[in-house]
This record gives sequence, C-alpha cells and structure tokens, in this order.
Amino acid sequence: MRTLHITRNFPPLRGGMERLNAKMFEALSTHDDTSALVGPAGSSHYVKPGTRIKELPRGMMAATVLASIAKGIAMARDMHPDVVLAGSGLTAPAAVAAARACGATPAVYLHGLDVIAPSRLYRALWLPCIRSCQRVLVNSANTRRLAIEAGIDAWRISIVHPGTDLPESDPGARARFRARYGLDDASPVLLSVGRMTTRKGLAEFVARALPAIVAKYPKAQFLIIGDEAADALHRGTGAGFDRIRSAASAAGIQDSVRWLGPCSEQELSDAYQSADVHVFPIRDMPGDVEGFGMVAIEAAAHGLATVAFDVGGVSDAVMDGRNGRLILADDYQAFAHAVVEIFTKSTAELADAARAFAAGFSWDRFGREVVGALESTA
Repeated sequence: MRTLHITRNFPPLRGGMERLNAKMFEALSTHDDTSALVGPAGSSHYVKPGTRIKELPRGMMAATVLASIAKGIAMARDMHPDVVLAGSGLTAPAAVAAARACGATPAVYLHGLDVIAPSRLYRALWLPCIRSCQRVLVNSANTRRLAIEAGIDAWRISIVHPGTDLPESDPGARARFRARYGLDDASPVLLSVGRMTTRKGLAEFVARALPAIVAKYPKAQFLIIGDEAADALHRGTGAGFDRIRSAASAAGIQDSVRWLGPCSEQELSDAYQSADVHVFPIRDMPGDVEGFGMVAIEAAAHGLATVAFDVGGVSDAVMDGRNGRLILADDYQAFAHAVVEIFTKSTAELADAARAFAAGFSWDRFGREVVGALESTA
C-alpha cells in the first residue's frame, strides 16, 4: 500500500500533532518504502534518506493550504499512490484533490477540533472534503461521536489512539532535574506540559485550585513546560503565561508558579520523572475541544499520574484509578483534593500502575492500527 501523506503538522515543528504525524509516516513508509510526504519546510531532515518529499512554504495559512493542494496533486500524479492521507482536517482538501488526480483512496486522521471548528468558511469548504474521505481515522471515542454528528458515516470511521514511547525508568532523572532548577527534593512538584492555549485552563487552575494545594503544601511548585502557542490555530484570547502569572499574583502564590519554556526530549523525560503529579485542567469550551490528551499518556509512560477534568476525549487517555484521577468539569475543589490525595500515596505504586496503563498505547500499536485501517479500503 503506497501512501501519500499530506500534513502541515510535522517536524521541525514541535507538538503532539507533529510527533503523531511523524510516527504515522514512519509506519507507512516502513510498510511501503515508496510512500511519500508533503510536509512543512524543513521536514526533509526528519524522514529516511531517499524519501520522496515536497515541502510547503513558510507563510500565511491560506498560502500553506493552497500549496498543499498544488504540491499534493503534483506528487500524486508523479508517484500514483494507493491512498492519500491528510494528517489533519486542515489538509483534507489537498488529500481529496490529490486522490482524485490519480484515482487513489482519500483518507484523513481527525482530531476533535477538525470536526467542530466554528469558522463558517472551514465548515463550508473543509467539512465536505472530510465527509468525502473513504476512510476516517479518529483519535478518540469522543472525536468519533463528533464526526458522526458532523455527517461522517460511522462505518468509515476507525478509532486509532495516539501512541507514546515507553522509556525505561531513569533512577537519576529526579535528582538531575531538581538540581538544575534548584528544587528541594521534598517539595511536591506539579507539572503541566503543552502549549498555553486558553483551552488548557492553566490560569483558571492557578486561580481556583492551586491556592488550596499550596495552603496544604506551602513548598509545592507548579512547573509549566511548553510555548505560548503564538501560531496555534485555536490559541484563544488571553492565552499565554502573562495571564497565568496574573492569576498567581492575584492569589498571592506567584512564587509557586514557574514557566520553564520549551525543552528538549531528555529534559522533558527528566521532568516527568521528577514531578509528583501531572495536572491537565482542560476546559470544556464551545467550538474548542481536547480531542484526546496525549500528554497524559506520555506522563503515564514515565510513571507519572495525571489529574484531569473529564472533558472531550480525555477519558480515553486517563482512566480513573489507574493512571490518575478524572474530575467532573470545573470542580476545582475536587481537582485540588485529588492532587493532595496523590501526594499522600506511594510513589512506586502510582508509577507502576501508570506505566502498566501506558503500555497499551505504544507507537508500534499505533502504526499497526493506522496501516490496518487504511489497508481495509486501499
């Protein structure tokens, strides 16, 4: 099965969707090494030598979309793929156009926002292309439900959860990370990983849950790893660290909150293994949704439990009592209580349970399921 993969989300861009698309193309090109990629500028450095690839220009979103269509059609006519796969809803028009140009099967991998984006232009032009894809892969049960509500036939849809690496435990990670940032070994550490969009709910968490946690554990530190999402399609208003810092100052806990910025893979691994709990206070927002919650699986793979609000597709990534706690949306008092409760439990037992849960989300499993879902219609 020769596949043409068209996506805006691919390294060197950084984020969960970029990693997912890289792993998806790795699986497709391993299955058939004549598979090709249309990806962002610089993506040729992140695929195997000899891979057919066309890079999209840097610039405005409209130019990227038009370029993905033109380059996708050109590549399809050149290589004659069996399947043309859009890495997200954004490139669905390019996948459909390229597939029509060579008689291939159009397919798309959907995240929650790909289905419910409120833009009238998007819903008028993009959703019909998504509906015309013969195979639709989705990242969670919630995204499947949203896709069906958007008019996509249920029989076309396959749930393929994102994956994660399953690293070995590093006994020196905790001491190494805490020494780097001057953290006392006894200080409880809460960790957030990801881009600071409004949907992530970090300012609300700092204002409405963190004060109760700090009152119980005055030395607790809330560490944030990630960027301010300046180029995110759904960043939201008032997003970024300034809003989080203002919330902390208003609550009198500014010394308990630190933004570490983006970091390397090794530093992130050390952070997961140094922290005591991963917090995921996602907000339930109209027109915006957390499709899955991949960061909770990454945390579990490193032995770190997650406390999260039960919204969107998060319940596919956090199972209450196994790799953390699921809390009713917007119940910040219960959220704070769950964090404090985790601080009192055995770290080793929590880590073993989290890693056991994450074992079901390996990238190998993800790759096999992607290939299997696409082969069924190729």
